[in-house]
Amino acid sequence: MQNSQSVGTLVRATAAGCFVLVCLMAPNPAWAYRPFISTDAAVADPKELEVELGYFTLERERRENTFLVPRVIVNWGLFTDWEAVAEFAVRRNPNADLDVVDAALFLKGVLKEGVLQDKEGFGFAVEVGPLLPSTAKGERNFGFEAIGILTDKLGPVMLHLNGGLGVERSTGDLVGIWGVIGELPVATGLRLVGEINGEKPRREDQRNSGLLGLIWQPWPSRKIWFDGGIRRRFTAGVPDWQFTLGVTFGFSTSAFARSSLPTALQRTTGIGGWR
Repeated sequence: MQNSQSVGTLVRATAAGCFVLVCLMAPNPAWAYRPFISTDAAVADPKELEVELGYFTLERERRENTFLVPRVIVNWGLFTDWEAVAEFAVRRNPNADLDVVDAALFLKGVLKEGVLQDKEGFGFAVEVGPLLPSTAKGERNFGFEAIGILTDKLGPVMLHLNGGLGVERSTGDLVGIWGVIGELPVATGLRLVGEINGEKPRREDQRNSGLLGLIWQPWPSRKIWFDGGIRRRFTAGVPDWQFTLGVTFGFSTSAFARSSLPTALQRTTGIGGWR
C-alpha cells in the first residue's frame, strides 16, 4: 500500500512539473520523437531540455488492461551532438498495483551528421547505457542496452534504422534489438508515422510488434508536438494491443539563465530597491 501511495505521488509530481515546463517553454524548432520504441539519429542541442511525456498508454493482453501513466523520457543536451537520456514509466496492472518500470539512463551521440542536422547524406548515432531495476517482480536487476541508429531520407519518407544488443533485466540473457521507423508528411505540421520493431532473447522466441500513428505540431514556431498511435503485436511475448497518447516539448535552459541574471544583479548591487 505504501509503495502504491509513493508511486502515486510520483505520478502527480511528474504531471505537475511537466505542466509547468510546458507553460514556460520558449519557441525553438526541432524534431519530436514519440510514440516510438526505436529512435532517430538526432540529439537535443546543448543546454536544451526535451521532455517526451506519454500521458496515456493502454496495453490490452488476454482481455486484461494495463495502464502506463505516465511514460517519461527526458533528453538533456550536454554539448554539440551529445545528450543524456533518462526514462521511466509507471504501470498500473489489472490488480491496481503500481510499479515503476522501464527505467534507464543512456548516453546518445551523433557520430555522423546527416539529414536531421541539415547536412548531406545519412546520419548515424549511437545510444548506450544501463537499464535500471524495476519495482515489478522479476525485473529487479540491472540490464544494459547499446544500439546504432541510421537516419536517411528516401523521397518524401524519413527512415530510421535501429540495431543493437542488450542484456535483459529479468533473465540476464543477451538480446538482439532492431527497429525501423518511417515518417511521411501529409499536411502542414502533420506526419503519418509507422514503426516495426522487435527483440530476440537468446533463449526465448522473437518479440515483434508494429505501430501506426500521427505526430502533429500545431504551432510551427513552438517546440511542442502531440502524438497518438496504435500498436499491434506480430508474435507472442508482447501485448496484443497498445493505444498511446502523448506530447513532446522542449526549451533552452540558457534562456532561463539569461532571464534570471538581471534579478540576480539587482539582489547583489541594490539596483531597484533589492539588497
